[in-house]
Amino acid sequence: MRRSLKSRAVSDSAISPSEAAVAAEAAIPEPAIHLHPTAELAERVLLPGDPGRALALAQALLERPLMFNHNRGLWGYTGKARDGLALTIQATGMGGPSAAIVLSELIALGARQAIRVGTCGALAPGLALGQLVIAREAICADGTSRALLGETPTRDGLPSRVTGDGALSDALARNAPSAADGTVVSVDLFYETQGTPRAADHAEDALAVEMEAATLFALGHAESVPVACVLAVTDTFDARGARTRIAHERLPEVAERLGTVALAALAS
Repeated sequence: MRRSLKSRAVSDSAISPSEAAVAAEAAIPEPAIHLHPTAELAERVLLPGDPGRALALAQALLERPLMFNHNRGLWGYTGKARDGLALTIQATGMGGPSAAIVLSELIALGARQAIRVGTCGALAPGLALGQLVIAREAICADGTSRALLGETPTRDGLPSRVTGDGALSDALARNAPSAADGTVVSVDLFYETQGTPRAADHAEDALAVEMEAATLFALGHAESVPVACVLAVTDTFDARGARTRIAHERLPEVAERLGTVALAALAS
């Protein structure tokens, strides 16, 4: 990945509107094909999948947030967080390919720590709607993470696994002691169809299923950038596979809890 950039990431100093306006006049860095920065990037980044969640998190966590990106509908925001330090919140979109593009460009622009703040479907019995899950490890049941790792399934036919950053994951656990903590499985399909492998078939120890963690972990390892993941359960399934979805009105509160835990982990 090229590193000859025309802008730099914002360090842990506060951002003033005048400084951000000057930065927005700078040329878009060459590696940013999909992200078009209109404010400076912080070295600390939260990565929701949903652009709407990015906006909700910016409103909840940032003082006077400035739009960092709106190209391709991937909304992102930069501002001073509750701890007084700079933070960028950037949507990745859905699935590994989009997440890989976004994190690759953020790293090229100067991101140095990232935490996915996403949603998941429960696989383990007892997980409740709204409960937080810290993904220590992701099973690579998707194509993007396996492509990044340069691996094929292991000899026993099971997908490879990739871990999140240990220190950041520990910090998440300290700040969310009631969260479930363990392995998730990352897949390409949100809607499973007849004849395709089910997420639950990939590993008995997976707590939940989602679509981006394995890709983000694999890319973090490749680029030597710490990446961790905290998720909220938004879907549960009965024995027949019927889905129960969290009430839409609960999503803002869930998003704020995710962001609060992730910000505390970055600050610790």
